[in-house]
Amino acid sequence: AMVGEGGAYRLRCSLVGHGQDVRGLTRGLFPQGSFVSVSRDRTARLWAPDGLNRGFTEMHCMSGHSNFVSCVCIIPPSDLYPRGLIATGGNDHNICIFTVDNPAPLYVLKGHKNTVCSLSSGKFGTLLSGSWDTTAKVWLNDRCMMTLQGHTAAIWAVKILPEQGLMLTGSADKTIKLWKAGRCERTFTGHEDCVRGLAILSEMEFLSCANDASVRRWQISGECLQVYYGHTNYIYSISVFPHCKDFVTTGEDRSLRIWKQGECAQTIRLPAQSVWCCCVLDNGDIVVGASDGIIRVFTESLERTASAEEIQAFENELSQASIDPKTGDLGDINADDLPGREHLKDPGTRDGQTRLIKDNGKIEAYQWSVSEGRWIKIGDVVGSSGATQQTSGKVLFEGKEYDYVFTIDVNESGPSYKLPYNITDDPWLTAYNFLQKNDLNPMFLDQVAKFIMDNTKGQTLLSTSAQFSDPFTGAGRYVPGSSSGSSMMPAADPFTGAGRYVPGSASNAVAPVGGVDPYTGMGAYQSAAAKVENIYFPKKDAVTFDQANPMQILGKLKELNGSATEEHKLTEDDLITLEKLLSATCNTSAETPTAQQLQTLWRAVNWPEDIVFPALDILRLSIRHPTVNENFCSEKDHVQFIILLLKFLNPKGKQANQLLALRALCNCFVSPAGQKLMMEQRDEIMTQAIEMKSGNNKNIHIALATLTLNYAVCLLKVNNIEGKAQCLSVISTIMEVVQDLEAIFRLLVALGTLISDDTNAVQLAKSLGVDSQIKKYASVSEPAKVKECCRFVLNLL
Repeated sequence: AMVGEGGAYRLRCSLVGHGQDVRGLTRGLFPQGSFVSVSRDRTARLWAPDGLNRGFTEMHCMSGHSNFVSCVCIIPPSDLYPRGLIATGGNDHNICIFTVDNPAPLYVLKGHKNTVCSLSSGKFGTLLSGSWDTTAKVWLNDRCMMTLQGHTAAIWAVKILPEQGLMLTGSADKTIKLWKAGRCERTFTGHEDCVRGLAILSEMEFLSCANDASVRRWQISGECLQVYYGHTNYIYSISVFPHCKDFVTTGEDRSLRIWKQGECAQTIRLPAQSVWCCCVLDNGDIVVGASDGIIRVFTESLERTASAEEIQAFENELSQASIDPKTGDLGDINADDLPGREHLKDPGTRDGQTRLIKDNGKIEAYQWSVSEGRWIKIGDVVGSSGATQQTSGKVLFEGKEYDYVFTIDVNESGPSYKLPYNITDDPWLTAYNFLQKNDLNPMFLDQVAKFIMDNTKGQTLLSTSAQFSDPFTGAGRYVPGSSSGSSMMPAADPFTGAGRYVPGSASNAVAPVGGVDPYTGMGAYQSAAAKVENIYFPKKDAVTFDQANPMQILGKLKELNGSATEEHKLTEDDLITLEKLLSATCNTSAETPTAQQLQTLWRAVNWPEDIVFPALDILRLSIRHPTVNENFCSEKDHVQFIILLLKFLNPKGKQANQLLALRALCNCFVSPAGQKLMMEQRDEIMTQAIEMKSGNNKNIHIALATLTLNYAVCLLKVNNIEGKAQCLSVISTIMEVVQDLEAIFRLLVALGTLISDDTNAVQLAKSLGVDSQIKKYASVSEPAKVKECCRFVLNLL
């Protein structure tokens, strides 16, 4: 019989169709209530609920792989494909993309060098794939954008997180990695065998399952919150119920297990050795696929439960299956019968043996380590939560305490939204997050931020309930708990000097007469209709470092030449030659640089690294001259030239050399020869340059930002999406560490230039979460260009 404490889930139907093991399942978007299965029989099938009885009908069989199909996911609807797309990965190393009504693929993604065994789709058309070739790849439409390298064994599981370009990969190397903008941010260790499945609980938490027969719940920050035990063999697949933290797992112990409130609430045995995959439908029904090629659906709903005959047939099939006694369950854990801490005095009998104890009402799991001869705590067993938080006169929202929770109505008929706010929060950031979370128009940013500021002014400890003016309806609002008096005078906007514009309450929208913008000194514009002009991007020309003091540079060169070894020493003639080169390239003479001058410069830039910097500075200035640019960047010499500059981009090298090498690279972009070389060597140069982010030298950061900006200018002309992907990844990575606002400004211009008039680049930037990285700069007061440029970029995203 079926094992199950509540007996809650029972068979709904068994679907025969696939000829071999069903290896992957995902719920479909179209039609409602459907799902897609993939199998070793090389097909993918779309199943739709059958209106008449409790079953499903195979609507559509898709073929495109030349080998087993091992995974499937749905790509959400877009303007082009309003019903979404179906992506499948196979042992033929390919990914096939299907529409919902054609049996042949729309296109095939090639690039992996081994089986593609996991797929996950994100917003904006991105697709993440994991492969036995140890890499994961990020695809946008039909192009590979980036490859995530770092795992040392097959990647069995991938998931795109809902927030900010974060991606997860789980591997046979027993680790899970978190990636941001294509770079590994964190590695999660804890599983003792291959990680096989991942499932997202929220923006901050996820679950993993593994061949070590455990499920772990993790925080994005790296902490393992809980370990769930129950399976007695490999766990292959994990799927989360909609809108809650309950989940289901399947594995090699012939079972489907349903976890509620952190406990294994029900175990359903199946008449097949390997239960490869599961997915949960919107109505809470569970679909499982197994090694017998049959898909089974289980339901809690009485009207969808199978007939008594079908259930009897299923149970007969089950009773005849031969079960390996080794995989038998250990039975339920009864918390009341667990021993106390003294139980840990007895040594374990084998490595990895687990033992549960109860201490002060909390259940803890320990594991025996043979090598260390002790019990190591591996986690708290779930279902033993701590005391509830004492409220402190604050407002609770979604289980957390806030100083305020505003209710905001966007229009009279629509839903109202809750906006939680703490006095210590940044109003602009809070407003931006609120609009993002509720998918509201970003045009409201200024109003919502202003509303927060107006309604939380200073007197935060008053307990009077003053009326607040709602930014969308102009109506008064009451905030429970604690509130502050707020002057009902229309305040001037601190950014534009204009009165606050509130739709629906025109009387409130009078601007201070002759309002002058405190930042630009110009008259403020009166409403959102008048726009500040975008003078910042797309940038059409390279930005160069032109500042020069030839006399100082030559003086330093002469001084250091005195201490140079014989083989490096320059003669008096050499020094005069370099002086001429400087005057030719700094526009103080009309002469053209000569071949002899360039040979002398080449000797000087090959000086030892502790004395080379004045020579590098001469290179930085002279490379702007077309003749010099052509000479160093042309086909015949460019290899040594790039090797030389990259040599200085060594994190352990001298900062002066790093700075001048970056500036020289930036200045290469002035001429066609330099641009061509920089684009050909982009991958190498960017990979080396990004290592310079770790120092906290603001000049180096500005040079790095400028290099990125110059690449953006070039990419605007050629529209190479892989190049843009690398640039966006670099921008996102540098943004994390840079403090200097000039560097930030240049990164914002680069970002704006990259995404101008390119929907793919916009989608990619969003999927990397760049918008959430830059939003804080929308409220920078000085220099105003940072705020303005940032807002123009946010408008595009």
